[in-house]
Amino acid sequence: MRRSTPANLSSAGAARDGAGQAELESLKAQLEAARQAADEAIGVFYDLRQNAEHAADLQRSHRLREEMASLMHRAEAWSRAASGADEHDRSAAEASRKNRGRLRTEPMLSSGRSYA
Repeated sequence: MRRSTPANLSSAGAARDGAGQAELESLKAQLEAARQAADEAIGVFYDLRQNAEHAADLQRSHRLREEMASLMHRAEAWSRAASGADEHDRSAAEASRKNRGRLRTEPMLSSGRSYA
């Protein structure tokens, strides 16, 4: 069974994620420049209820930030699952090696079962 790894994930997905990060950084820079040009306080400018002019851009930046957090959460979950699967594989391989050695060294009954 083949596992997904960063090496075999689609390059389109990676490009999209990078584009989202670039878009978020660009949007943050534009909003901050607009805030400074308007000489608005941070709390007032970034409040959607008080800044209708930039509300769409503010909402977009919030969505992008949430998407980036979700991607990080999924990447962490993928990493934990991969680590757990690797540990399970190592444990199973070790148990298999032990069982093979035991089967060769223990005397067997005619029924195929060992004395132990």
